[in-house]
Amino acid sequence: MTVPAITAASGGASGAPLLILGPSLGTAAPLWDAASELLSEHFSILSWDLPGHGFSRPAGGPFTVAELADAVVVLADERNVNRFAYAGVSLGGAVGLELALRHPERLDAVSTVCSVAVFGEPGAWSERAELVRQQSTAALVGASAKRWFGPAFIAANSRVASGLLHTLSDTDDESYALCCEALAGYDVRGRLGEIGTPLLALSGQFDSVAPPSMVEAMALATQCGRAIEVADAGHLAPAEQPSRVAQLLIDFFTKGTRHE
Repeated sequence: MTVPAITAASGGASGAPLLILGPSLGTAAPLWDAASELLSEHFSILSWDLPGHGFSRPAGGPFTVAELADAVVVLADERNVNRFAYAGVSLGGAVGLELALRHPERLDAVSTVCSVAVFGEPGAWSERAELVRQQSTAALVGASAKRWFGPAFIAANSRVASGLLHTLSDTDDESYALCCEALAGYDVRGRLGEIGTPLLALSGQFDSVAPPSMVEAMALATQCGRAIEVADAGHLAPAEQPSRVAQLLIDFFTKGTRHE
């Protein structure tokens, strides 16, 4: 079994319950910065970076989404934390589902944000991996700007959008390609009914990668999941609507699954 090396940054309330935050493909821990300001009033925060993203060193070889989930458990073990809450965006959300399948005894609750049980066709991920190996992640910036954000976000929040897109262009090319190949092999649709961990699935109103209808269907296929749509958000809801996302997570992780 391969456990990829990932790096995490910590913060938040000392002695509070641990909340681990996962990133989307091509981003890093700063994706959660604005939301974390509110979350850190209630939780001890651990934000991790994918291999070759942010402060994590480049991947040493292929890995699966399930093995990324194992790496998150290693982070918790290194901090002597037995149980924790988890929220992740897109690929980070897929890691959350794998945590619920592989390590349910470690989770108090899990939230997937702009994430689904399968992301498109494997061939499309293989093609993207090849593109990045040939032309670098910089070749993805234009398409990602359209895919990541709601229609008005970039004009109103150019600094935040630019920072996220710079993270993409700075990501290690081979590590990004290996993440694509991990997503090509990821499909837990047939196992959703096994997930008994309380699940909150957040979707973005304008998200074409993980549309609200797919997110809701995923949540309802688990034993105790619920979906909520975040208005005026695309695929990176914690950056686009940080206060709304943070409050939904605070309510969920501190009060259970009751949402009005």
